[in-house]
Amino acid sequence: MTAFSPLAIGPHIVQPPVVLAPMAGITNAPFRTLCREFSGGKGLFVSEMITTRALVERNEKTMQLIHFDATEKPRSIQLYGVDPVTVGKAVRMIVDEDLADHIDLNFGCPVPKVTRKGGGSALPYKRPLLRAILHEAVTNAGDLPVTMKMRKGIDDDHITYLDAGRIAVEEGVTAIALHGRTAAQHYGGTADWDAIARLKEHVPEIPVLGNGDIWSADDALRMMRETGCDGVVVGRGCLGRPWLFGDLVAGFEGTGAYATPGLRQVAEVMVRHATLLGEWIGDETRGVIDFRKHVAWYLKGFSVGSEMRKRLAITSSLDELRAQLSELDLDQAWPAGADGPRGRTSGNNRVVLPDGWLKDPYDCAGVSEDAELDTSGG
Repeated sequence: MTAFSPLAIGPHIVQPPVVLAPMAGITNAPFRTLCREFSGGKGLFVSEMITTRALVERNEKTMQLIHFDATEKPRSIQLYGVDPVTVGKAVRMIVDEDLADHIDLNFGCPVPKVTRKGGGSALPYKRPLLRAILHEAVTNAGDLPVTMKMRKGIDDDHITYLDAGRIAVEEGVTAIALHGRTAAQHYGGTADWDAIARLKEHVPEIPVLGNGDIWSADDALRMMRETGCDGVVVGRGCLGRPWLFGDLVAGFEGTGAYATPGLRQVAEVMVRHATLLGEWIGDETRGVIDFRKHVAWYLKGFSVGSEMRKRLAITSSLDELRAQLSELDLDQAWPAGADGPRGRTSGNNRVVLPDGWLKDPYDCAGVSEDAELDTSGG
């Protein structure tokens, strides 16, 4: 088996070189706890996306989202912003108040509510704006490492990742993660791993992490071998499968077989996930309601009737969740149909951009004053 070097994110050594991708509404503290437990604490687990303006203004929801469990080391937070000054203030706040140990910047989100304001995967097209944001972030971060996550570009006619990678190196970014899709692809089609390899060749000075179509530990190992990247970022592949991080550790360390939990074990994880959400939110009912979005992912491939799936999707208490899960055939083994793609698979979408955004990559006058959303997500 090929031996892979540990991933260095500033002073933080990540071994195996595996990172949980930030996902809005998913990678909160409870989900990160589950993933860390299955991995034995190995890997890097990033918060869901935090809007810089909301952080600076101490939005109540945002302040909860940046909460880290005492066992989370390092504490990794992802920021989204389009205004260099606001990004700088947010980073300085994180440093001054010791809110995190690592800062990741989001330039990869393809969601229309983000790109229509010039944010996320739309932003790297404006090279001077990207440079200014990175400069403010790195300058204000002090000793905290700053990384960035991006896509190939807006669409096949507006590819940005090589220019963005060079700007990142010049501005002192510690590492880059590339999702091998354009914003127009959203989550459809096949991720372009060749682009990850090209970026690694283009910016050999810093670590490059690959993202896209990692559904198993074997996929992660294959991406590392084929692209030469320094680490992998796993997103949709762990939806309803937090134990995938245990598989990743086993794969990289070559220590044993991958997890194939039966439905009984999966049901136990589901209840624990919902319980953690309730404890985190401070309300059992709200925790179970928040958990509903995970139900279909956990049950993928198992024989569960449509009526029961509907009932599980409207549960509002832990007792109700346990009772309904107990009605299932819990002796079912892990189904082959549970492997492979999960989560969003939409593609070939038109990217919603500010008016005139593509006219000139060096003209940043089109960035709206309200481009900083006042709530986190994306």
